[in-house]
Amino acid sequence: MPVFVMLTRISPEAVRAPKALEELEKQVMARIREQCPTVEWLGSYAVLGPHDYVDIFRADGVETATKVSTLIRTFGHAQTEIWAATEWDRFKDLIRDLPGTAP
Repeated sequence: MPVFVMLTRISPEAVRAPKALEELEKQVMARIREQCPTVEWLGSYAVLGPHDYVDIFRADGVETATKVSTLIRTFGHAQTEIWAATEWDRFKDLIRDLPGTAP
């Protein structure tokens, strides 16, 4: 299954207390498991920068990844970005036979 990287920024109005973030996560993940049972979560990271979180997951396609993003947006008043990702070894396989620099 393809790998997707999702960047999430939660609006300040979405959560009033730090402890509420954990409850929000539980609710969101329960809904994702219910609505997108084929999704395999690979990792979640809190980050410093323009986004609050980075999530990495496998989904059976762009449509399922879009559902994940939409579910998160509806729960947390969040902005999300989804990027398709190719594992490095697979990327090297894909480019190995490409022609060199054009003359």
